[in-house]
Amino acid sequence: MPFLDWRISIGLHPMSLITVGTMAFDAIETPFGKTDRIVGGSATYVAYAASNFVTPVQQISIVGYDFPQEEMEELRRRGVQTDGVEIVADKKSFFWSGRYHADMNSRDTLVTDLNVLADFDPKVPAGYQGAEFLMLGNLQPRMQLNVIQELTQRPRLIVMDTMNFWMETAMNELKIVLRYVDMLMVNDAEARQLSGEYSLVKAARAILAMGPRYLIIKKGEHGALLFQQDEVFYAPALPLEDVFDPTGAGDTFAGGFIGHIAKTGDISFENMKRGIIVGSAMASFCVEKFGPTRLKEVGKKEIHDRIRQFKDLVSFDIELS
Repeated sequence: MPFLDWRISIGLHPMSLITVGTMAFDAIETPFGKTDRIVGGSATYVAYAASNFVTPVQQISIVGYDFPQEEMEELRRRGVQTDGVEIVADKKSFFWSGRYHADMNSRDTLVTDLNVLADFDPKVPAGYQGAEFLMLGNLQPRMQLNVIQELTQRPRLIVMDTMNFWMETAMNELKIVLRYVDMLMVNDAEARQLSGEYSLVKAARAILAMGPRYLIIKKGEHGALLFQQDEVFYAPALPLEDVFDPTGAGDTFAGGFIGHIAKTGDISFENMKRGIIVGSAMASFCVEKFGPTRLKEVGKKEIHDRIRQFKDLVSFDIELS
């Protein structure tokens, strides 16, 4: 058996994927430039990445009167269904502003205006019921649990993202949601905070004991780790000459991962390894321009070529005597 079969196909497959998260505006400042207002949000990035592999992507989110109609139309054109996107006529969309440090790994949050998100009560449209895959983007744990409980049929795979803020303000609720999901995605600092363990191997063991069967720990420019019981897989990140804007890279990774899993319908550990490579490839595009700009530009050939670069990065032959 080969260590990892790289026959990853790009294209659309008619399996359904629900993605839940924010659709928002960001103001971003990096050492390479700044933008005062660009579309962002976890569900936006997931949808742009996942729709390269699977349709429909069934979006659940909330926006205000100021969210651009052309952005909605662009998402629909890519096979994203917006029946689950609530539009609040008299409030503004969620807004986040941040400034990245020179290392591009750490950042300061300058402004967080919840706006419509303060009253968000996500509902699953009737047409979304029966979806095979669910991606819970970074949201208040109570909202994530509400979506799971609204589903009349359990998806084959439920993936959840979260962040340090919820560990500080809603840890008990977060631990309840962890009992309902199949996979958790966090970065290395969040894994340590959630588990109380510094060693990522010990942290993974502690988190898996909380409920999920699988855990992905993202390490930014240092790749990602996939854990299941005693099995571990490590995928490096593609060395990039320029990282322009890391905003949304983790959500884009999640979109590429779940898009590949939904496209293939294969939830084996082996296929999750491929999913991590696909997610990493999509994230490497995301950081090349502000916001989701680059994700709107890439096509099938570019994605294929980028995945091939990952293959070349990690493939080797060795004879053991």
